[in-house]
Amino acid sequence: MTMTKNQYLNLLVNEFHSATMATIGADGHPVTRIIDLMLWDESGVYFLTAKGKSLYTQLMEQKFIALSATAHKRAISLRGKIKNIHSEKLEEIFERNPYMKGIYPGDTKTALEVFCIYEAEGEYFDIRTPSHIMRDSFVIGNSKHKEHGYFVQADCIGCKLCYSVCPQKCIDITTIPVVIDQNRCLHCGQCKEIFPKQAIEKRY
Repeated sequence: MTMTKNQYLNLLVNEFHSATMATIGADGHPVTRIIDLMLWDESGVYFLTAKGKSLYTQLMEQKFIALSATAHKRAISLRGKIKNIHSEKLEEIFERNPYMKGIYPGDTKTALEVFCIYEAEGEYFDIRTPSHIMRDSFVIGNSKHKEHGYFVQADCIGCKLCYSVCPQKCIDITTIPVVIDQNRCLHCGQCKEIFPKQAIEKRY
């Protein structure tokens, strides 16, 4: 069962809370670290970091991040644009996340600045029922939804070979062309490899 964008963001921030965030390091290679996601609202997802950290420098220069969080066989990923909103929402973050008061007591929280993920593509992935996985996508802000995965084209001949190699059996073979259920597809690519007429398109 799919959810709304707000339900996904609530799950990400309030249940998963900690995420692995990626930026590009000074050597040109990816760098990851664990970041706590502090708040969400209609404008986006909020996190913070200290101004003296290399992460802060990378965020200010790149203005783009990718992150993933997971718990109990469910995962949410975001990839998109960020902006520095300085001390805006800092007090609210400390009230909603009181453990932060122990890390940065009193006025030492002035070392921190808040960032907002305001425009991003999101993906939800759920394998709690292994034989019936579920995935969904959503967007934050003005980000455009892009189709990812495998799509059957009009020159499908209805041979059903794709269904025979599909781990999730998520292909409707009652119609021609057959139809892949995008909310259940693993993106494994088996169907594309076996299709005799190359009638399956991979979209990135």
